[in-house]
Amino acid sequence: MGALVREMDPAVVDLLHMDVMDGHFVPNLTFGPAYIKNCAAHTSIPMDVHLMIMDPEASIERYLEIKPWCVTIHYESTRFPARLLQLIRGAGIRAGLALNPATPVEAAFDLCEYADLVLVMSVDPGFYGQKFMKGAVGRIKRLAGFLEREHHDREVIIQVDGGISLENIGEVAAAGARCLVAGNAAFAGGTVNSNVAALKKRAI
Repeated sequence: MGALVREMDPAVVDLLHMDVMDGHFVPNLTFGPAYIKNCAAHTSIPMDVHLMIMDPEASIERYLEIKPWCVTIHYESTRFPARLLQLIRGAGIRAGLALNPATPVEAAFDLCEYADLVLVMSVDPGFYGQKFMKGAVGRIKRLAGFLEREHHDREVIIQVDGGISLENIGEVAAAGARCLVAGNAAFAGGTVNSNVAALKKRAI
């Protein structure tokens, strides 16, 4: 992985989105804070840490120690989302709140004052290579409209993760998303740098 990220051009790849999975909140199991810290040592590209884990309050301090660009927790994974978002911010790190497709996007509205980023999942979390759920476009638009009305005095980034491709990235960006996570589209064929450059060009 160190060799792979060293090949990524920081002028093209803006962030490395790190999906942390615990085998409980989602069925799959990936990696933890030590892996992310080691990966960060091989690149200047900032880490974007997405915690797909139950009870993130039990281990969040270890992720804050890495000082990533953002730490995102799932609305569905904790009873204390507002407290955790404030804890992340208090560490000088962007605080992100993720919503599964089955969770109404309106669930985030009362928490946006504590968040710097809201991640709208456009697939069920935890499974690589899924197709984009078209219903996410309406969810993004409703969230963007709310942020424009209620939080126009500061930027809350809308991030979208799941099934992003050359075919849909333009529509997703037009709906209001400003941070797009690409997995399969970034790694399938060619090089990551060329694939990401093509995706960014389509998003404009």
